[in-house]
Amino acid sequence: MKEKTILIATSNAGKVREMETAFRGLPVRLVPLSHLDALKPELGTIEEPVEDGTTFMGNARIKARYYRDKTGLSALADDSGLSVEALDGAPGVYSARYAGVHGDDAANNQKLIAELRARGEENACAAYHCALILALEDGRELSAEGRCTGFIRPEARGTEGFGYDPYFYRADGRTMAELSREEKHAISHRGEALDQMKEKLRALLGGA
Repeated sequence: MKEKTILIATSNAGKVREMETAFRGLPVRLVPLSHLDALKPELGTIEEPVEDGTTFMGNARIKARYYRDKTGLSALADDSGLSVEALDGAPGVYSARYAGVHGDDAANNQKLIAELRARGEENACAAYHCALILALEDGRELSAEGRCTGFIRPEARGTEGFGYDPYFYRADGRTMAELSREEKHAISHRGEALDQMKEKLRALLGGA
């Protein structure tokens, strides 16, 4: 079976590692955005798309289609984030730029905890959400979604995660940042979505 090249439409190293782990065993070559220059130097610099969707799935679809159209490669895009009940679902689709600068985990977490403390919330119900879209060269698309529930508490613990993981507590008392990569994949929102996508991709490649 011929190996299929898939562009991972993210610069987030943590997400790249999770996707590489999830798709082991499939005949795919995963190319992160950071390695696109080596694969297709003729493309030059590609500006990031405007993520103006109102849902995680909408933003994932925007990114996947954008990078497929720009590169001619199948593109896998993720949009994920945190929703907190006490904040009416915020930060939601703005999770990566909650404090104003995209990808500033420290600032995002600081704002999140400050907002909850202002409301007297020390154990806030929350959920992680993940939406995945694989936009194929021929126009077909595969989609998957995952969800993981827990609590946001003001004490950060653990060093293994990224984003809001040090503040996101599971029912067993551990944060997402205290889990091994394998443990996190087994219970996380992205792990659930990636497992769904892996099976859909396996079926696609088996019938190719």
